[in-house]
Amino acid sequence: MTSTSFRFAKRSVLTLALTGLATCTLLAPVAALAAAPAQVKTQVPGFYRMAIGDFEVTALYDGYIELDTALLKNATPKEIKALLARSFVNKKSIQTAVNAYLINTGSNLILVDTGSAKCFGPTLGALPANLKAAGYEPSQIDTIVVTHLHPDHACGLLDADGKPAYPNATLRPAQAEADFWLDAAIAAKAPKEAQGFFKMARDSVQPYIDAGKFKPFASGETLVAGITPVATPGHTPGHTSYQVTSKDQTLMIMGDLIHSYAVQFPRPGIAIGFDNDSSKAVPMRKKIFDDAVKKQTYVAGAHLPFPGIGQLRSEGSGYGWVPVQYAPFGIGR
Repeated sequence: MTSTSFRFAKRSVLTLALTGLATCTLLAPVAALAAAPAQVKTQVPGFYRMAIGDFEVTALYDGYIELDTALLKNATPKEIKALLARSFVNKKSIQTAVNAYLINTGSNLILVDTGSAKCFGPTLGALPANLKAAGYEPSQIDTIVVTHLHPDHACGLLDADGKPAYPNATLRPAQAEADFWLDAAIAAKAPKEAQGFFKMARDSVQPYIDAGKFKPFASGETLVAGITPVATPGHTPGHTSYQVTSKDQTLMIMGDLIHSYAVQFPRPGIAIGFDNDSSKAVPMRKKIFDDAVKKQTYVAGAHLPFPGIGQLRSEGSGYGWVPVQYAPFGIGR
């Protein structure tokens, strides 16, 4: 290498080194000063949409309730604790979702349950906002069916002013459910701690009765093509599940047949203190679960982790829960 070429190479190396040093010096303050944007600290809207044949089913999240594990019956506290621990629940209460389901058949828009409004505190009452986030307005719903008239399913029938939250909808409970909760004589004989439940049920449906939009259905009656009521008494006397069928697909919206996925799937014989008659509720749960396993249909639960939709498989003496996977609408099933 000549002395001239050596000097040129040396200058090139020095130039690159100085340029790199200058770049690092310029960028260093920027890196030091850069900060992440403020944390959002809100959750996405609580809706999930899936197709059942030609029907569109939208799960709607109303919020959650903390249930005392002491409400779970037919097992020892130690057994309950062990079952919960398998799902990493290590406290004396269970965070239990409250879900409702909107069905668009193409001809009708049907809401199954309405959430709790403000009957059970500030962790609930999100259903109206999530309904709108899902692209629907309350005035578009033409039919409301309820699995039963407990307040976390029926208080949402009314808005903040005590008027029908769904002004164009006809309310259709099972006749047996209406007969139980709206009977003054039955209410008068109920335990003191249950009196509030009867009052909330009466208050929730009265504006629909006054508007001529209260129409209980009899056993075996068809409500809307593709939606069949299935009597599942036990949790309440008129508790009803709804079989949604289009083409070759079925979803069973089963209301309160289950309250704790961590406990009652592996041990379906465990009841909950809210059951009106657990001697009926437990075998009814097993019957519906067995049918879902045999037919490999979808099931949806009002108190399963949102969106509360999935399938069941036999697992030992109980059942395994396989929740739906998130996917674009109509894809991946």
